[in-house]
Amino acid sequence: MSTLKEFSDSLIFPLGDKLPEQFSKFFIGQAHLNMLTTTGVSIGNVTFEPACRNNWHIHHKGGQILLVTAGEGYYQEWGKPAQKLKAGDVVNIPAEVKHWHGATKDSFFSHLAIEVPAVGGSNEWLEPVTDEEYLQLNL
Repeated sequence: MSTLKEFSDSLIFPLGDKLPEQFSKFFIGQAHLNMLTTTGVSIGNVTFEPACRNNWHIHHKGGQILLVTAGEGYYQEWGKPAQKLKAGDVVNIPAEVKHWHGATKDSFFSHLAIEVPAVGGSNEWLEPVTDEEYLQLNL
């Protein structure tokens, strides 16, 4: 898909709005968020424009599940090599695991982000994935 319009027209769930400031400050590049539900289990459709990625972060007490719905992206845990993701992939992220995810440099990328409920759960945003780190990915 060469444009955001073409990509968004192919999505199962609507694209959503650009991330609000409270979240966009933890991303390099442009992402979009469409919260599908916040009742019981929070599920958001997150779409990353090419080369967009979020900062390293940790989900405390509860984890996160990513269901990739379109495009190509990456997921990486601290100290491990990055994994390339495509539609149909599922990533189970345990609580307390430092990680990041985002689009490849040439593709849009969408996933459903499911927050695993936990009493006292929180999200800790950490340092950005630098351009140097990101551009070394050759998957």
